[in-house]
Amino acid sequence: MSKQLSGHVQGYSEHFIDLASRTSRLGILASPDGYGKGVSNCGDTVELYLSVRDGLIQTIFFQIQGCLNTNACANALSVLAEGKSIADGWRLLPEDLVVYLQTLPPDHSHCADLVVEAFHRALNDYSATRHEPWQKAYLKQ
Repeated sequence: MSKQLSGHVQGYSEHFIDLASRTSRLGILASPDGYGKGVSNCGDTVELYLSVRDGLIQTIFFQIQGCLNTNACANALSVLAEGKSIADGWRLLPEDLVVYLQTLPPDHSHCADLVVEAFHRALNDYSATRHEPWQKAYLKQ
């Protein structure tokens, strides 16, 4: 880890640093089963894409325009939600991300709120179109 990076992340747990630096989930799913977008007051934006099979969340990808904390929250959400049922996904709360991340600064808890908001919108999008997938072509994102 470079001196610049280690100085920037002082006070964060190794677990947080790992999740904040992951880029494997950055991207767009071409034909997502669910899509949700959230924009916070600070200007951070998260677009979240879900792949669902047999009622289980298979994969989550996301696009972020935001800070290190928002990226950490999005990666934490992916870890906590993938492999879980849609019902379990609805039960995920921002507090779950904060606890999982261990050292998310209290003044950045809005990042967890933003990510969970986008996730719940993606679940809602999935639920709205799962019985009539043809409607997805007509829904505005």
